[in-house]
Amino acid sequence: MTELKLSESRDLTRIERIGAHSHIRGLGLDSSLEPRDVSEGMVGQAQARKAAGVILQMIKDGKIAGRAILLAGQPGTGKTAIAMGMAKSLGLETPFSMLSGSEIFSLEMSKTEALMQAFRKSIGVRIKEETEIIEGEVVEIQIDRPAVSGAASKTGKLTLKTTDMETVYDLGAKMIEALGKEKVQSGDVIAIDKASGKITKLGRSFSRSRDYDAMGPQTKFVQCPDGELQKRKEVVHSVTLHEIDVINSREEFVHGSV
Repeated sequence: MTELKLSESRDLTRIERIGAHSHIRGLGLDSSLEPRDVSEGMVGQAQARKAAGVILQMIKDGKIAGRAILLAGQPGTGKTAIAMGMAKSLGLETPFSMLSGSEIFSLEMSKTEALMQAFRKSIGVRIKEETEIIEGEVVEIQIDRPAVSGAASKTGKLTLKTTDMETVYDLGAKMIEALGKEKVQSGDVIAIDKASGKITKLGRSFSRSRDYDAMGPQTKFVQCPDGELQKRKEVVHSVTLHEIDVINSREEFVHGSV
């Protein structure tokens, strides 16, 4: 029996506005950059979406680095929707932030500081580091729920395997919550960062491809990992400059309080 111990660390939470554009997943273009009638949450503004797709292709080809794009038009014509569609098309880790003039005037900070913070929230960087991870296929998840409400926190066991070995890990409340948040189930191949406790779903195991599970067209099938469950691996973290500022300010506060 192996105990899965994770360092106590608070994840940075990103507060996003949920509203009229929360359903957008892209620009709704086909492979030749022609706009579909209804696709990826987009409808209408065919010419504008096609033009945005051309700009998007230039960004992917590295031909527009360091330049800005100005979208002009009347209120409600889809400028923010197209901007968000471009960000979504570049990848889920592409930062996107919205800011209106009224927000700047209502914030309890200078306008320059508010604009600078908004810009830094929109600039992402990738940080490479080597870390200890646990990577394997989920065999079983057992959650022991307290019989009486208000009793001790939930505990459980997680069984992971590779092609060479199988191990049972003890779970605490934080890990159980993280597994539930990522909707991890038997047959998923996952990676757990031992330092932060972050869980990443890599896909479904090929051995479960014939199961009659509720799987959509986006389901990705991967091979069961081989070798040891625990290994050192180079991982890439995507963060914004603002998140780095928050981390640095917390460290300065801790040092200043000692």
